[in-house]
Amino acid sequence: MTNGATSPVTAATLKVEHSPLLSPTSSQSVTETVNGFHRFVIQGYSLAKGMGIGKHIVSDNFTVGGYRWAIYFYPDGKNPEDSSTYVSVFIALASEGTDVRALFELTLMDQSGKGKHKVHSHFDRSLESGPYTLKYRGSMGYKRFFRRALLETSDYLKDDCLIINCTVGVVVSAIDCSRLHSIQVPVSDIGAHFGMLLENMEGSDITFDVAGEKFRSHKLVLAARSPVFRSEIFDGVDEQKKEMVITDLEPRVFKALLHFIYRDTLSEDAESVESSSASLSSVSETLIAKLLAAADRYCLERLKLMCESRLCKNISVNSVAKILALADEYHATELKAVCLRFAAENLAAAVMRSDGFEYLKDNCPLLQSELLKTIAGCEEDYSSGGKSRSVWAQLSDGTDTNGRRVRQRT
Repeated sequence: MTNGATSPVTAATLKVEHSPLLSPTSSQSVTETVNGFHRFVIQGYSLAKGMGIGKHIVSDNFTVGGYRWAIYFYPDGKNPEDSSTYVSVFIALASEGTDVRALFELTLMDQSGKGKHKVHSHFDRSLESGPYTLKYRGSMGYKRFFRRALLETSDYLKDDCLIINCTVGVVVSAIDCSRLHSIQVPVSDIGAHFGMLLENMEGSDITFDVAGEKFRSHKLVLAARSPVFRSEIFDGVDEQKKEMVITDLEPRVFKALLHFIYRDTLSEDAESVESSSASLSSVSETLIAKLLAAADRYCLERLKLMCESRLCKNISVNSVAKILALADEYHATELKAVCLRFAAENLAAAVMRSDGFEYLKDNCPLLQSELLKTIAGCEEDYSSGGKSRSVWAQLSDGTDTNGRRVRQRT
């Protein structure tokens, strides 16, 4: 670096290019045990005694976690210092190769049927040094598994037979991607697709005449959704019929019915539940009430439950009796149960003064009786702080809730 020469490094202008940030990455290591079970039956225990300290009976090999294992039973014990006072039991690794980490459980089975098994488990307690690490023929178990004198007079020994259950848990670690990364599956859009089919009527093969208004549809869709439509379309004399007349539904109700059949949802009109202050006559005239009737007529149980749920939100003192009548007429069991509970638990006397209760008395006497029995049952539950005469008592002896005489129905 003489004569004013400059180092190429110092002469160059260093420019650091910053690469764009990469999206963060992550991983998760999951360590758990792969468990396996083996039952070792030792028949002829008395003949195995005296074979000598350190001598063993071995089970057949069994595989857990990709490794072979065997159970070793020492009738005279494994430890010379114990002078055959104890029997010993060990589980040994019978596979060659890498080290294996494992836990174990040994259970000496009570053969009396009392279920008092002798369990030695390392699964349920924390080991200071963690699981055992075993090499080929390495073992884990107990030199003093059970005192021999006690064993020979116990319920563990029956007909000169011992049963030892063994569970081995091989410790494995892996990178679990499934818990860290997921692919979001969108909600089903089959309703939207079928809804488009309803809107554009492509491939329609039947027309319904409802009070002069025409509705085009698809036989297979209707038959798949409703057993009643299936019977009316395919089980009739004319299976090739192209038009059907509907006389028991209004056009707006039939339109809402088709909306559900194709889209599996309520239409916007049906979703709009009228206020609970609606008059008695208007309750049965609501679209949702008429759609409930249509759902019952065409055996659409899901639609029926949707209607019940909507009508449930419209229950009040003034409307409960009429909604109860609707629920009973159209076999809406969930809605009926809610109405009965509401009437029994919320202002029973006020309900009985409503026009709806008069409607039940005039048109549904059996349902009125069921309502009164429900109220009576509720009053019995809360009678400790109740009135001097219950509503049920007043009505059953011929008076109404205001003490006026009412004519008994026969």
